[in-house]
Amino acid sequence: MRLRSLLFVPGDRPDRMEKALGAGADALILDLEDAVAAEKKPGARSAVAEFLAAHRQANLWVRINPLGPEADRDLEAVLAAGPQGLVLPKAEGGGCVNELARRLTEGGAAAAQILAIATETPAAIFQLGTYGGAKRLAGLTWGAEDLPAAIGASTSREPDGRYTPPYELARSLCLFGAAAAGVPAIETVYPAFRDIEGLAAYAARGRRDGFTGMMAIHPAQVEVINRAFTPSEAEIVHARGVVAAFEANPAAGALSLEGKMIDRPHLVQAQRTLAAAFD
Repeated sequence: MRLRSLLFVPGDRPDRMEKALGAGADALILDLEDAVAAEKKPGARSAVAEFLAAHRQANLWVRINPLGPEADRDLEAVLAAGPQGLVLPKAEGGGCVNELARRLTEGGAAAAQILAIATETPAAIFQLGTYGGAKRLAGLTWGAEDLPAAIGASTSREPDGRYTPPYELARSLCLFGAAAAGVPAIETVYPAFRDIEGLAAYAARGRRDGFTGMMAIHPAQVEVINRAFTPSEAEIVHARGVVAAFEANPAAGALSLEGKMIDRPHLVQAQRTLAAAFD
């Protein structure tokens, strides 16, 4: 399943859900957590369930509330409508994912997958190596908004927008945790949705570092994100050349290509590039 761009839509705004279908995102995340005030959550659950039922062919995910009574109400409302997956906020390790997977099975959601937001509490940081083997896990993502509040920090960013060291650490551990678990790592949102140039640079950095997709908060961000996480023609041509070189020399540990030495890690990178291009 291709997940370059995942666009958040407030669960209490069905008008925005309809518009978001045309934004070109690989997936929509219908949000029942932070985007919806407490008093509006019952109505939002009904709106999300109705939208899911009306668009069963679309790649629709639901961000539920953290595991607890509110999440139970979310699941009761939406599972029968068949979401592609659930986004689990404030996840604290593979055990949380397995618990949600158990509830999905009990609720009859045989195919629904789970995307865990894995860095939103202090305890979560120490669990990023525990996601290997977690049931139904489709990927890990991270966030830089809840964690500062949880530890008493005033911000997660420098004046120029770069993350401060604690949040660069959280980002890195999410990336490594996803790789260790064998699932995609999804980059977090870029809040300044009107800053398209900054978004392009941010998304490019994410792909460079190993993230395979990114979450969006506004439809205007989707095209930029899709472009950033889609290999260029030049990258595809180079990757095909690397693969062809090793296919022609299967016993070689290192080869020369275009005047540079390549070895097995380059082959792995080339295979991933081609998989990303043609998934």
